[in-house]
Amino acid sequence: MSARIQTLGILGAGRVGKAVAALAARAGIDVAIAGSADAVDAVVAADAVVLAVPLGRYRSLPAERLAGCVVIDAMNYWWELDGARPDLDDPTTSTSQTVAAFLPGARVVKALNHLSGYALEELARPAGDPERIAVAVAGDDDEAVALVAGLVDALGYDPVTAGTLAEGMRFEPGTELFGADADEEEARAMLERFWDTQRGRVVARARGGR
Repeated sequence: MSARIQTLGILGAGRVGKAVAALAARAGIDVAIAGSADAVDAVVAADAVVLAVPLGRYRSLPAERLAGCVVIDAMNYWWELDGARPDLDDPTTSTSQTVAAFLPGARVVKALNHLSGYALEELARPAGDPERIAVAVAGDDDEAVALVAGLVDALGYDPVTAGTLAEGMRFEPGTELFGADADEEEARAMLERFWDTQRGRVVARARGGR
């Protein structure tokens, strides 16, 4: 594997997928995008694959084809869209852990999920720009996390490592960081404050304390 993502596959051609594709192309990264899991040959051959499909459809992902891939989970659970899904609303596990369990062998990293479509389309900035905002990155594979953090930087955002996939809960929908155009310092503070929120307390109790 290269030390830098040079080819990026994207599953999902909605607003998020298209925005990430445009940012990657601007950064000089070769992009392959598929609107469905039925057209994945070029996507799964890339250095990393972004999942930008509705989370409720995660079981339609080509699990065998994604084994061994660095997979960037940019999906979110929306009950209005996905319906009531106990498997996606379990406080003992993050949604990325659920996705990772369905993709054995994939090196899943949670990132690019908590920015708005507008932020992805309009707020990327070069390194050092005082208006640059942050993107949280979480995963269980340190090498994959570092690779994705490098991608986040190349796309125009400051990467903030947030721990394991279990910690991805701290920037899912309903958290302070979700949808916030926060700089690196603010993002770190928001992640830390998660455990003092109502959702954080519910998660901590469900997990038997931190």
